[in-house]
Amino acid sequence: MSQQLAYVIVTPYSLYKSRTGGILSRLITRTGLDLVGLRMFAPSPELVKEYAETIVSAHDTQDRKVQDLLRQYVLDSLAPDPKTGRRRRVMMLLFRGDEAVRKVRSVVGNLSPDRRVGETIRDTYSDLILDDNGHVRYFEPAVLAAPSADEAENKLKLWARYSDADGGILENVINYSINDQPERTLVLIKPDNFKFATGRPGNVIDFFSRTGLYIVGAKVLRMSTAQAMEFYGPVREFLRAKLKDGVSAKAKDMLEKEFGFKISETDQKALGEILGPLQGDSQFDSIVRFMSGHAPGDIPKSDWDKPGTEKCIALVYEGVGAVNKIRDVLGPTDPSKAPPGSIRREFGSTIMVNAAHASDSAENAKREFGIVKPGENNFKQVIDDAFGKV
Repeated sequence: MSQQLAYVIVTPYSLYKSRTGGILSRLITRTGLDLVGLRMFAPSPELVKEYAETIVSAHDTQDRKVQDLLRQYVLDSLAPDPKTGRRRRVMMLLFRGDEAVRKVRSVVGNLSPDRRVGETIRDTYSDLILDDNGHVRYFEPAVLAAPSADEAENKLKLWARYSDADGGILENVINYSINDQPERTLVLIKPDNFKFATGRPGNVIDFFSRTGLYIVGAKVLRMSTAQAMEFYGPVREFLRAKLKDGVSAKAKDMLEKEFGFKISETDQKALGEILGPLQGDSQFDSIVRFMSGHAPGDIPKSDWDKPGTEKCIALVYEGVGAVNKIRDVLGPTDPSKAPPGSIRREFGSTIMVNAAHASDSAENAKREFGIVKPGENNFKQVIDDAFGKV
């Protein structure tokens, strides 16, 4: 079997209705494929026109009338709003694996006014409603996907060509009232959600959708050791100081038991001054290893800037009060102290393995953007690696 690259486009309406998490969960769990790319687009009229021209295909098992509906849907619903000129958001997901195109299309499903079950994504999230005369009253496909490997390649190359100009962290795609002051925050869906092909990444996104915020940037991230060290750098000194008391008490107990003599409070404090920073550095190395796959001492320094072995999803959320809204849904760092209904209570297990990260201020979000670069176009790199440079 050959490794293929397949795509799914989450439509503007599905994004607006916060169906992204449910769609992603089904794709991951039911295909078993590797999510290798993720990018937000605000398609230009030129991209919309070129993509619409590829929709009708002899290789598509969909009825020709449905294909015509899809073509018109792309022209009407992916193009900028004709009233305001504001571009619309779509999310592009890339999956890689054996028979990826067939597997993705099987989970996406076909469109029919006679569907009876919720087996596929379109069974659940799409609508094709006809009147008594068989005329279309309402049509929403929920997602778009290629019917064959050849068409997936051609369409991916098309989107890759526009991925710099039309994709990245989107600007001016949300309509706010004149008094609103939107802000942006970063979310990392951590590596513990990707150990197995589960619906957890999508479920976490579903929890964040309760905030009413908008995803304006998305990227599959394999954090390098250097990135992880910089990203969590502020935590290092905190750990070195915080752990002094705990490690000194443990050391006192162990030494007194081992050697049979008492250790004074002054000597215990001195032990903390020596061992606290060492324990803090060890904890810091564990965090870097968890996020990137390697602690600094695990690999040569020349490899610190290479992409790590662990996968995250980086998301940029935008809206009024974005930082606090995301932090409220996420919950405190320690899952055991997180309230019911929070992400870390539901999905976290320890202070480090706690499902997701979120910026704690708008200023820190900007710092973190600079490190993980959520607008970086590694989406195009995945397509170039699969098919040759576009």
